[in-house]
Order: sequence, then C-alpha cells, then structure tokens
Amino acid sequence: MVYFVRTAGERDLEKVRALLVESFHSAYDASHGVAKVDELITNLFSPTALKARLTKKNAEFLVADDGRNIGGMGYAAMSSEMTKTVMLHLLYVKPDLQRQGIGRDIFAELETCFPDAEIMRLEVEVQNHEAIHFYTRLGFVEAGRNENTGPGQSGIPTLVFEKALEFH
Repeated sequence: MVYFVRTAGERDLEKVRALLVESFHSAYDASHGVAKVDELITNLFSPTALKARLTKKNAEFLVADDGRNIGGMGYAAMSSEMTKTVMLHLLYVKPDLQRQGIGRDIFAELETCFPDAEIMRLEVEVQNHEAIHFYTRLGFVEAGRNENTGPGQSGIPTLVFEKALEFH
C-alpha cells in the first residue's frame, strides 16, 4: 500500500484516535502498565482534545492515508514560549506499518509547514529507544532533559531534542 500525507479532517479523527490508542499501548504498556496508558489516552486523545488540535491556529495536523486506512499521524504547532520554534507534539505510525518510511514522510511534510520556524523541538521518553533512534536518524540532537516532576506533570522523564530547519 502507498500512503499519501495530507491535512487531517474531522472525518479522520475516529481513525486517528484508534491509531493513537494502538500506538500508545504498543510503545508504553511495558514501561507504564496498561492502566496508566489508558489514563494518558483518555486525557490526551479524547475526541474533544483531538478536534481542538484540528482547529488550532499556527498548527498542522497531518495523516498518512492509503485511501482506506490511516497509517500514521503527525501534529506540530508553533511554540508560544519560544520564538521561531515549532514543537512536534505527536508523530505516530501504526505498529505493524513502522519502518516503511511513513513516519519519515509525515515528518518531511511537517518540516515544510512552518516557514517562519528555525528550530523544531520535541520531547521523547527516556526509555523510548526506538523513537530516540528514529529522531536521531532524522537529524535531531539532544538539547536537554525534562524530569516532568512539577504539579500536573507526568513524572515521566523525557529527553528534549532539537533540529535546525534548513529550508530558510
């Protein structure tokens, strides 16, 4: 199957949510347990939360679509705290479709969506070695660490990665 990257629409949200549920359980059940992952999914990917991302200004919500199925999704938005910085919030590919270039294609498209950005930044869990490897191959470098121990935070340490955007 060939997947084409396009802007997500409201009709995609149910399939996107299913993809996120499957991907999150695949990536995090072993390290966090099913109950914690279910809690994260409920908070992060409610239909309301996904719809809000779809309509957010200075943001891009993409899907990889083969005409019947959504194989991957990506979401990035300009940072409100850091100038000329775009935050990559979500980039997930269905577990059985990984390593076929879908994530790379979504990322390549996201990279072009923010002409005013000079840096793309993301956070990835310290234990998520596959994601760390993926982002390193895309040219990201480690720029710090976030312990996420403040009020309302997950308590799950993350690494901060950055990449200079070259198309300026």
